[in-house]
Amino acid sequence: MADHPSPLPHATLPRIQALAAGDMAAVDALIRTRLASDVVLINQVAEHIVSAGGKRLRPMLVVLAGQATAETGRTGADHHQLAAIIEFIHTSTLLHDDVVDESDLRRGRSTANAIWGNAASVLVGDFLYSRSFQLMVELDRMEVMRVLADTTNRIAEGEVLQLLHVRNPDTDEAAYLRVIERKTAVLFAAGTQLGALASGADAAVQQVLYDYGMALGYAFQIADDVLDYTADAADLGKNLGDDLAEGKATLPLIHAIAHSDEAVRQRLRRIVQAGDSAAMPEVLAAIHATGGLEYSRRRAMDYAAAAEAALAGMPGSEAMDALRGLARYAVERSH
Repeated sequence: MADHPSPLPHATLPRIQALAAGDMAAVDALIRTRLASDVVLINQVAEHIVSAGGKRLRPMLVVLAGQATAETGRTGADHHQLAAIIEFIHTSTLLHDDVVDESDLRRGRSTANAIWGNAASVLVGDFLYSRSFQLMVELDRMEVMRVLADTTNRIAEGEVLQLLHVRNPDTDEAAYLRVIERKTAVLFAAGTQLGALASGADAAVQQVLYDYGMALGYAFQIADDVLDYTADAADLGKNLGDDLAEGKATLPLIHAIAHSDEAVRQRLRRIVQAGDSAAMPEVLAAIHATGGLEYSRRRAMDYAAAAEAALAGMPGSEAMDALRGLARYAVERSH
């Protein structure tokens, strides 16, 4: 793979998106084509959540990893199909998550379950899961099916693990990271690995991209959990303190519980057990007093640095610099 003559050492999100734009247009067209069903409610619910947009980060990772590892620097139809599969899997988990979490707002819009109810959301999530498996079978590559089957199984484990930690004040950092691994990082890693696989990269290069995606997923989710305590609600696109209301102790609060004095620790434990979002000022005070946000940001930055380090030694290109830029973006964004 030839080096690109003018790499982007500090690729910003708009430049990264521009690099992926042609591929992402093809991916979006495929997503819309393959969402279609003769069951009207499926179309309505699927269109609602897909049109909400978001950054399409996961499918973009597939095409960027594909560009970065292809001899020609170009991707093809298999990359686009894999990117659509990753997005369908992600979207199905969003539908299921919002039901489990009883959420009513995502990306600044009402959730599907708030509009159509829990049953419709769960069942359309199932449709998207099964549609993703139809798409992967069409590719007729056993290694692709193995990666995606293992990934979806681990995501399901992550959902159950997270459920076990709801309103559990004994959740520690190790348990928190186990949930992130399965709920978030494995799908990032599958996307980047499959992008390389579809480019014909060997097992060693696939492993590099897998390691990058895994570290990026950790960085992204920890940064996301910091934003739940710091972002502007309008920017965030959901209600601030939702994690607390759902009884989820994320890293800033886990750190505060571990480093507060006994009286505050017991109070924080009761707040988690109750899912008491009205106690947000108390929680924020404890997080600030213990440096929980700074600690969590450092952990996110450690993972972002690990993502960049995973790519050391890979041939230079715009796409490779874009992947490095996404590691920085993951921890620098405001929403």
